[in-house]
Amino acid sequence: MAHSRTVIFAALAGNSAIAVTKFAAAFFTGSSAMMSEAIHSVVDTGNQLLLLNGLRRAAKPPTERHPLGYGLQLYFYTFVVAVLIFGVGAVVSVLHGVERIRHPEPIENAWINYLVLGLGILFEGAVWLVALKAFNQERAGRGWLAAVRSSKDPTVFTVLFEDTAALLGLMVAMLGVFLSQTLNMPVLDGAASVGVGLILGVTAFFLAAESQSLLTGEAAAPHTRAEIKAIAGAQPGVTQINELLTMHFGPREILVALSLDFDDLMPAGEVERTVNRIESAIKAAHPDVTRIFIEAQSFEAHWGESAPISSAGSRSDP
Repeated sequence: MAHSRTVIFAALAGNSAIAVTKFAAAFFTGSSAMMSEAIHSVVDTGNQLLLLNGLRRAAKPPTERHPLGYGLQLYFYTFVVAVLIFGVGAVVSVLHGVERIRHPEPIENAWINYLVLGLGILFEGAVWLVALKAFNQERAGRGWLAAVRSSKDPTVFTVLFEDTAALLGLMVAMLGVFLSQTLNMPVLDGAASVGVGLILGVTAFFLAAESQSLLTGEAAAPHTRAEIKAIAGAQPGVTQINELLTMHFGPREILVALSLDFDDLMPAGEVERTVNRIESAIKAAHPDVTRIFIEAQSFEAHWGESAPISSAGSRSDP
């Protein structure tokens, strides 16, 4: 998780610095698009603090009340970040832009806007490159969308998407200021503010969709599940793998539940030793597996209590 913290701290430093300068520029120039960008930077700064708090809380050890730990806290705070991007960043930017469209005012000292927006692109671009480098290491050659959908660490892609939205917003704001002056149409400054809000809205929707999937429980990667099955099935005395369930309680915390059918002639002591070997082998191959529960049960008894779900959604006989 060290690289996640590095990305977040880089984003926090960049967003904090540029937020102050954007507010100053918005105050002196009266630009609606610049005010939206300032709000955007404040929201992003708050989001980095929330992600850091999520990482801190997720690292807490298990307790009697939370025996499986606090790993899901990180996913919760990622979802809160998505809500804030939409509720504060997107909605406020759109409302501010609509108000400026209804009551347009010319931009004063526009050179300040260009200077601040240029610095913003420089700072945000540097943070974006840090986040992109970390994301590329994580995606390991996979496509961008596939890497996001399969990632169990939302901090890196959250910062990457935030900074992508920030760069696009800065470009839209600069275009709005330029056209507003060049065409002598102050209303375009308000339109740029609305554009920044729409960019934030799309970003928030995507992040919310990904974080809610993680928050409601995602299984381990297909190759991880296949290797766990292979380890269990290779043990002498295991005649059938009834069911394998996995769930991520954090980026590096996987719960594994196995139902195995053992040879009926195996002594109880040998079953126990086999279970121990399976647990040791799984944890050696996959250190992210932190909890393993193995149930010894016949195939018929297991599925007699809970028949498999067919592709049509109804229960079927084993």
